[in-house]
Amino acid sequence: MKHIKLPTLLLCTAVAAISILPVDCYAAGKQLVDYIDPMIGCYTKKEKGSHGLGKTFPGPCTPFGLVQLSPDTITGGDHGSGYSTHHTSIEGFSFTHMSGIGWYGDLGNFQVMPTTGERQWMRTGKWPDMRHPAKSKYSHDEEIAKAGYYSVNLKRYGIRTELTAAPRAGMIRFTYPEAQTSRIQIDLARRIGMKEVRKHHSTQHVEVVDERTIQGYMQCSNKDGGWGKGKGLVNYTVHFYAQFSKPITQFGVWEWDKVMPGTRKHTGKNSGFYLEFPTSKGEQVLMKVGISFTSVEGAKANLQHDIPGWDFETVRQQARALWSNAIDGVAIEGGTEDEKTVFATCLYHSFIDPRGVSDVDGSYIGADKQVHRVDKFTYRTLFSGWDVFRSQFPFLTIVRPDIVNDQVNSLIQLAELSGKGYLPRWEMLNAYSGCMVGDPAVTVIAEAYQKGIRDYDLERAYEACRKTVFTSGNGSGRQEFNEYGYVPNCISRTLELTYANYSLAVMAEGLGKTEDAKALYQSAMNYRKVYDSSVGNMRAKKADGSWHQWQGLLKGTGCVESNPYQQGWYVPHDVQGLINLMGGTEKFLDHLIPFFDKSEGQFTGWNHYYNHANEPVHHVAYMFPYGDRPWLTQKWVRTIMKNAYFADVKGLCGNEDVGQMSAWYLLSAMGFHPVDPVSGIYIVGSPLFDKITVRLNPKYHRGKELVILAHNNSAKNMYVQSLSLNGKAINRAWLTHEEITSGGRLEFTMGPKPNQSWASQKEKRPPSLSSQQR
Repeated sequence: MKHIKLPTLLLCTAVAAISILPVDCYAAGKQLVDYIDPMIGCYTKKEKGSHGLGKTFPGPCTPFGLVQLSPDTITGGDHGSGYSTHHTSIEGFSFTHMSGIGWYGDLGNFQVMPTTGERQWMRTGKWPDMRHPAKSKYSHDEEIAKAGYYSVNLKRYGIRTELTAAPRAGMIRFTYPEAQTSRIQIDLARRIGMKEVRKHHSTQHVEVVDERTIQGYMQCSNKDGGWGKGKGLVNYTVHFYAQFSKPITQFGVWEWDKVMPGTRKHTGKNSGFYLEFPTSKGEQVLMKVGISFTSVEGAKANLQHDIPGWDFETVRQQARALWSNAIDGVAIEGGTEDEKTVFATCLYHSFIDPRGVSDVDGSYIGADKQVHRVDKFTYRTLFSGWDVFRSQFPFLTIVRPDIVNDQVNSLIQLAELSGKGYLPRWEMLNAYSGCMVGDPAVTVIAEAYQKGIRDYDLERAYEACRKTVFTSGNGSGRQEFNEYGYVPNCISRTLELTYANYSLAVMAEGLGKTEDAKALYQSAMNYRKVYDSSVGNMRAKKADGSWHQWQGLLKGTGCVESNPYQQGWYVPHDVQGLINLMGGTEKFLDHLIPFFDKSEGQFTGWNHYYNHANEPVHHVAYMFPYGDRPWLTQKWVRTIMKNAYFADVKGLCGNEDVGQMSAWYLLSAMGFHPVDPVSGIYIVGSPLFDKITVRLNPKYHRGKELVILAHNNSAKNMYVQSLSLNGKAINRAWLTHEEITSGGRLEFTMGPKPNQSWASQKEKRPPSLSSQQR
């Protein structure tokens, strides 16, 4: 794949935010925040077997904030974020976006477009052009994206548009040409992933409050599309409170192609609002908008709190400062300029979700459709469970345990207020979307518990997990799994549910729930029910106990977004048990080594072997120490970091998936990554940078700071020669969460050749369920 280098970003002139690293760790005059490149991953086109690459958005947001103000290049189709660099026109700029997802996407609400000249409204014709006749050509050469800021020139109108964001509000600055009729038009009905339908079910409301203010709401029904083209069952209402620097004198609304000038208050379907005014050359017009999923009053309060004034540069620098303080919690030294860019941007992408969805006063809409208010935690949404339990949440337990704690509290609230009692697989705005398989929320809660992140009601958390595992409400084959011990016809569901049962077993044991723990540990061995020794791999089994016809390792029988070769490694809690099933260490390695060799080290598209573009294999590179070959983990982790991540728009080899793809890179660059997140065990890999300083949280961790040092480190010197923690030698290729979060100095000595005597003894293998006495 050809990689297109993006223009170097201009340096912000803002006063630097709090940093724990001196500036000279980076290039002259730069801080880590200046390496963030939001354009990385902004590509949705499917080519050479890819599923659209990163699908990220380039516009400004703040860490875990409610608002993501970004340009839109497309409305329909499987384009996730609504933006891709291969598109040539911009439809507008909307205030909410999802990051790096497939399944058609959602949000993209309150879409604003500046225009001049004749009005261009919705019309009949070909979708989606009929919806956006006012769209404009643009050039990437005139596009700037950085932390907290985006700008572009709209060629059709000669209007420069600049965006910045606060946690719950956004601000736009338009620089107009001389024109008798300039305009701001707002599409209130538009939504990413919306269907091409003539009859809409969603209603919009707008009213003019005073000469500079409008307010209203936008209902979004899944009948009109959105997440999964409506199959995600996401229904929500976005409330807005918008103000303009120019008086509202000439204005109106539209519904479909009907324009109603001078209308001050309107409720309808497929509608929008516009205001018109003359402009002189270079005249700047600003608008600022508060967003709330709770109420118009909440949107107003959010705007007044986050952006009380009209100074665009102040808001921009505040957004940059928020990002600077957030990512400086994981500061780096060494590496190339591109590696620093990739690392900083991975931090950025990992800190977008799970986003806070409550208003500034703590109010939020619960799953019971009622307004609730909490002070002890922030209610969060966009839990991409099947993706993020593998790397993102393990990463957050180290660098942002407070976010993990918020998410656990939010999941408990969701289970209770929904009346379901059980946890979702994939949650968005209180919807149990049913996306993907397994019960990943159980794993996230059990991992938090096991790692001492427990600022929530433990009994309520356990009850939600227990109901998820012991009942069938969440689907995904759970009823069949509980009946047969496996899910008929499906390897993926069987293995994912087996791991969820193990996860809850660990939590049950910790809470002294002996009977539950005993039953759950027993069912955690159910992966053996779908292992067929005659083919040496996991195999789909029918309800009557007979095997499905074997079509080989590379056919997708019984697998979700994978094949039997890829899915067959998913026994994270009992790799030793898997080794035993395979017939011993040598046969395990004979199966594992070609899995990587046949991928040929190229990970920019989907392949049948190690396919880094999708989540099912994200732990597999870290399995070699279980077979006494830790140096192969070191080799392949470095290879993946080099060949699957780049500092350009095609820089993510697969969908970002709400932080998961980036979090894998971050943990790997730090030198470790879990195979089994709930165990609290991290497998040692190959650190990328000479030094990483991790700021720990004394509320959840024993230490204040972890310093990771890699001596004699380079692209060639990828192999670990020795390892020590606080001066004490470690001759094993795994670390515990307690060791990492107690702080101190984790020191690697690196070299150009494998040290095959380090951590390669059988007795030094990472723990597995089968190797522990219970």
